[in-house]
Amino acid sequence: MRNSPDVVDGFRMRGREVTRLESFADAIFAFALTLLIVSLEVPKSFADLINTMRGFPAFAVCFLMLATIWNTHYKFSRRYGLDDPTTRFLTCVLLFIVLFYVYPLKFLFTLGINDMIFGGSDGLRISHRELSTLYSIYGFGFAGIYFAFTLLYLHAWRLRDTLDLSGVEKLETRYISCRVFTVSIFGLIAAVLAQTPWFPSWGGLIYFLLFPILHGSRMVHRRHRAALQASQA
Repeated sequence: MRNSPDVVDGFRMRGREVTRLESFADAIFAFALTLLIVSLEVPKSFADLINTMRGFPAFAVCFLMLATIWNTHYKFSRRYGLDDPTTRFLTCVLLFIVLFYVYPLKFLFTLGINDMIFGGSDGLRISHRELSTLYSIYGFGFAGIYFAFTLLYLHAWRLRDTLDLSGVEKLETRYISCRVFTVSIFGLIAAVLAQTPWFPSWGGLIYFLLFPILHGSRMVHRRHRAALQASQA
């Protein structure tokens, strides 16, 4: 199938209209971004401006991560167009965890980025034990978000016949289900490891291992997809 407003990357867009569920989700994501904002007040002096600007690197990273989560939900909504009770329940679970996730996300990156770039964290001080607890809270929130996505995609897979998914769409659905489940398990492992005595202060770098893992799985998936499309042709 060629790309068009109805078909994107071989996947038929079943959710062309914005539902009330999507509108509610967009409002929650907008509120979460509001909670991440650097400052609600206009700086009254140049010193205040510089102090406010120190928070922008952490805000940019947090914004990117929330935008990634929003985009994952957006693609799910467009591809499957589901608005049944199970989808509404799982979406509400996802949004609840997102709101829980906002403050640990902001605190962790403000602490780490300001310390790395500016050599200080604006008065934020944290012990090794507290840092381990912070990593665990972050990890459980991270895992919870992507586990909610896993359940959403498994729900779509269960309705594959009702949605009349093509072979390529079924392959893509299985792949994304495995992908988000892998991310959720990785976050869970990182949260548990954070409580071990040997977990270092830079242990958060363990999340960078996700990049080669996900990139490798994407390459394998592309080969399987190309083979399926060739066989269908």
